[in-house]
Amino acid sequence: MNRRNFLQYAAAGAGATMMTPMLSGQGGVNQGVLANPHFKGKAKRVIFLTMSGGPSQFESFDYKPTLAKYHGKTIPDSYTKGQELAQLQGQKLLAFGPQFKFKKYGQSGQEICELFPHLGSVADDLAIIRSAHTDQINHDPAMTVLNTGTFLNGRPGMGAWANYALGSECKDLPGFVVMESVKGRGPQPIYSRLWHSGFLPSVYQGVKFNSKGDAVHYVRNPHGVGKDAQKELLQTINKMNKIAQGRMDDPEIATRIRQYEMAFRMQESVPQLMDVSKEPQHVLDMYGCKPGDGSFASNCLLARKLAEKGVRFIQLYHRGWDHHDGIKKWMPVCAKAVDQGAAALIKDLKQRGMLEDTLIIWGGEFGRTPMSQGGSGRDHHKLSMSMFMAGGGIKGGLTYGETDELGYKPAVDPVHVRDIHATMMHQLGIDHSKLTYRFQGLDNRLTGVEHAKVLKKLLV
Repeated sequence: MNRRNFLQYAAAGAGATMMTPMLSGQGGVNQGVLANPHFKGKAKRVIFLTMSGGPSQFESFDYKPTLAKYHGKTIPDSYTKGQELAQLQGQKLLAFGPQFKFKKYGQSGQEICELFPHLGSVADDLAIIRSAHTDQINHDPAMTVLNTGTFLNGRPGMGAWANYALGSECKDLPGFVVMESVKGRGPQPIYSRLWHSGFLPSVYQGVKFNSKGDAVHYVRNPHGVGKDAQKELLQTINKMNKIAQGRMDDPEIATRIRQYEMAFRMQESVPQLMDVSKEPQHVLDMYGCKPGDGSFASNCLLARKLAEKGVRFIQLYHRGWDHHDGIKKWMPVCAKAVDQGAAALIKDLKQRGMLEDTLIIWGGEFGRTPMSQGGSGRDHHKLSMSMFMAGGGIKGGLTYGETDELGYKPAVDPVHVRDIHATMMHQLGIDHSKLTYRFQGLDNRLTGVEHAKVLKKLLV
């Protein structure tokens, strides 16, 4: 490690003199604390499609014909004795068979629920993970684990970790962008702490873009304020901040300087980014969206544009998957809301030659029980859920892992959420065990102190 890299890394790790790494990029581009990745990664960026509320694996990606045969019968105690349940604790547990048919798609014959025909059309690009699980059974802590690797509040989001390590390739936009859409039953709330930087310098936190109207509040100048006057004001403020930085050595002052400059550049770049009216009609038809309609599909199109601009980590939340009742009514609503847009994103990136270095991940905070709740829905379930990965050096047309015959818990190749994080980091060229940040006397990392493994069977 040369002197410059050592000083950059030491400054970031110690949380002091943060001016060096944050201002070292060329033309305002933040390069992150790793001057070079730990090894050559297959992915340059990540698009994480986050299904908030816990989508049912039995009506999406985990085909369970035996569960259908058990429908209406009591679940054997051998499955549930001593297990943690959410709202079904102490109730009679009756098997609830899949409510929709599964079909085989693609040359690989991937088994996918009929509610997702568009994702079925890209089945040969998907690595479906049927044995995923987490360690929290309620929405908020489970969503916190999915985003930060732990249920403890105040920890950095996964996008902040990636941004901290590698920085961004775009000087005019944040390195970590979040967008949200809503359609379905009982949309669970999401919070800005899920994409916050936690104990990392705040320059690495995610920035939420609005799906309708101005993407960022106050991105346009008020009447009577011109660009030249604003630029002069910004320069004066930054001069004052640099004087304060020299006196107090506060890393957050360096962040403030950087973010003022970024905000100024975003006033030009963001309106252009959000304008999809110039997209060819066949592209809009492929996504199934209208420009600016705030839908998940529209956000997927914007995610492609963000990826083209060099944004490192893009996270799309879709809220509405909390199906405690009426799953036969609400599952088609949610599936239709995300199916076409997610598949179009994969196709669009592929035809532009970008899928090979863009890692796409799809999944929620937990799965759903194989038991019925109220006769028409499913309760929270932490022991099994389904996810998929595509692009970014991931093998397509592959189904990884299995749950038991009733889908209660993994039976083959269990995958914890932190294994997803470890694999994601690996594809970006980062050794998850080496990317640490000292805070309160501990060397913290996204994957925590527990063992997390890279899913090497999924890698090209």
